[in-house]
Amino acid sequence: MPRNEDRPKPARQRRRVLVVEDEDLLREIVTIELTDAGYEVIEAATGEAALGLIAARDDIDALFTDIRLPGAVDGWRVAKEFRVRYPDGPVFYATAYSSSQDLVDRSMFFRKPFKLPQLVLCLRAQLGGEP
Repeated sequence: MPRNEDRPKPARQRRRVLVVEDEDLLREIVTIELTDAGYEVIEAATGEAALGLIAARDDIDALFTDIRLPGAVDGWRVAKEFRVRYPDGPVFYATAYSSSQDLVDRSMFFRKPFKLPQLVLCLRAQLGGEP
């Protein structure tokens, strides 16, 4: 009988997005919008939690991050770590307070408030179509 590690992994059905946002309501709204659009969402409320997910997983397709986060890790650092682990994954920044000063390659900047359908369209464009 084959061991678990010898069995082929089933193909993922949906693209996975890491959403990093400290405002609970906004994180929930973004998660609902992306889920309704066909994406699977992983959530983090802090930069530290996001870094843990980035380091522990190998299946994240895109990152959506607020820039100003509680704690010592901001969205700029989350994006840089994401880029190291996922060099081809698109990054979407969102903030109401900061300018687009330190963007990683293949990224977009959204000033809050933004329109959620616009985020979905940009995500689809960056990931190559439907989820």
